[in-house]
Amino acid sequence: MSPEQNTLKDGYARRVLEAMTISIIVLDRELRLVFMNPAAEMLFAHSFRQAYGMSFQDLALGADRVIQGMRHCLESGHPYTERELELLLTGDDVITVDCTVSALLEREVVVELLVELRQVDRQLRINREESLLAQQNTARALVRNLAHEIKNPLGGLRGAAQLLEREFQDDSLKEYTRIIIGEADRLRNLVDRMLGPTHPPMYNRINIHEVLERVRSLVAAECGPGLRIERDYDPSIPTVTGDSDQLIQAVLNIVRNAVQALENQGVITLRTRVRRQYTIGHQRHKLVACLEVIDSGPGIPRERLQEIFYPMISGRPQGTGLGLSIAQNLVNQHGGLIECRSRPGETVFTLLLPLEKARG
Repeated sequence: MSPEQNTLKDGYARRVLEAMTISIIVLDRELRLVFMNPAAEMLFAHSFRQAYGMSFQDLALGADRVIQGMRHCLESGHPYTERELELLLTGDDVITVDCTVSALLEREVVVELLVELRQVDRQLRINREESLLAQQNTARALVRNLAHEIKNPLGGLRGAAQLLEREFQDDSLKEYTRIIIGEADRLRNLVDRMLGPTHPPMYNRINIHEVLERVRSLVAAECGPGLRIERDYDPSIPTVTGDSDQLIQAVLNIVRNAVQALENQGVITLRTRVRRQYTIGHQRHKLVACLEVIDSGPGIPRERLQEIFYPMISGRPQGTGLGLSIAQNLVNQHGGLIECRSRPGETVFTLLLPLEKARG
């Protein structure tokens, strides 16, 4: 091949690499970066000039598992693939990628590694949101059916106890019927709480920061000096169409949950941001208000994250397991969703509220 053809080939390959949406990086045998395409620059938030020579371990923190695979690829020449790999970037952003590592050979010797990274956060998020919505709909239908099966016999039990109480002349016997009536009322109230509000939201234009400030003042009055509540608000967020009381209740349930996790010692941060062209489930919205409740507690075990919004599921011996379920129900009525991510030292509950009027 002539030098002119080689030059044309090199220029063509460069244009292809620059146009690719998959992030491509090349690492030397010491796992130091020697090349990255523009997609990789965007993914890692580093220019090639800044990142050149950095070790992959410094570029993507907590990548021990994939680094082992890279070393195996260097030794054997066999490709290595890792699905849904979580990487912590230097800016404290966590991304999820599918990663493929291939050996680049020169005279049958592995000299470099070609690493392909395809970010899959968005599809995983959509799948997770659809699962949360389906979970909430299933839980709501289950609770409604359960409420019907419980409240009818409870009403009969309570009425029979009242009739029986009238027949007794002995006050000591009446005490037993009062216990029956009291316990029937307690169970009925518990079922009503499981069902959540029975009326649809009363829509008004509200400032979401007034909702958060109301919650902050309520929690601050309940907690001791060991708990600090910090604010990180975006003042540009437009007003939200919704029910102020219901949104206060939803946020309050989540913040109280964080207070209990912290045991009144730690930091809770209330943060607001706007997300544009954001999809919740199957519905795409031009603007979505993002409210985050962040606590510095011990975190939620990964195996429990999938069930925390189910009613009657609680990680505390004295907990009812209703707070998060009711909060999710209230936000769902506003066309929104609550998500949660957690690791030791940081748990983030994210409330997503469409800024146009919710339907239904």
